[in-house]
Amino acid sequence: MSESATNTAAITQAAPAEPWRRRALRALLYGKADRHAKARGRIGLTMIAFTAVYAVIAGRLIVYAVTPDSHMARRGTAGDAVATARPDILDRHGEILATDIKAPSLFGEPKRLIDVDEAVELLTAVMPDLDTKEVRERLGNRKRGFAWLRREITPKQQQDVYKLGIPGIGFLTENKRVYPNGSEVAHLIGLVNVDNQGIAGVEKWLDNSGLAALHAAGLATDRLQEPVNLAVDLRVQHTVRDEGRPATKRKPPDHGPK
Repeated sequence: MSESATNTAAITQAAPAEPWRRRALRALLYGKADRHAKARGRIGLTMIAFTAVYAVIAGRLIVYAVTPDSHMARRGTAGDAVATARPDILDRHGEILATDIKAPSLFGEPKRLIDVDEAVELLTAVMPDLDTKEVRERLGNRKRGFAWLRREITPKQQQDVYKLGIPGIGFLTENKRVYPNGSEVAHLIGLVNVDNQGIAGVEKWLDNSGLAALHAAGLATDRLQEPVNLAVDLRVQHTVRDEGRPATKRKPPDHGPK
């Protein structure tokens, strides 16, 4: 036996046996099949995987695009409702009796706050009417992801709080119900609560007639609702009020002893 053959045999005997799992993997990846075909297969699988990932991302972006209120709905809870839109209420001549306007509301995200005490101190400095104890309790609960601090604040208050630049403090634009004619026809229209839900009069009738269900389904959005026309005449109501007001100011007749 030659010296080279002897050395080859010695190296073969000294090398440890390859584990069967590695041999199986090697056979699967680099078997007798065409390596170019396997390379093309791997590239194809990689492209399919990336396509699936991007398809999922694109799908989520489309969902967020077609549901603009999903951010508020995700933050809102049963105890933290967001004031939704309501249809305009008109008299028989088209005069507006009730309508919605946009109003900012102040909220906090306790999980994102860096210093709760500092945030409370700064907020109460620019908004003295805030209850310090209540604000600290709402922001101090780190388990909460969202907490209302004040609904329907003024534009100046929003600007003052915005200048503070407190992380975890933000604003949501809500719908606020206004009645341009004041209490002129309040006995018919009724009123709503802070969440824009009807609690009396025609406002409550609207909720009981399906508006509340539309809100729950997310279909009653902003100006997509048709106005509600009433048979009442605002001018007649105004005249009746003017005629009846002096009568309420008259002194009652004196039926005392003569």
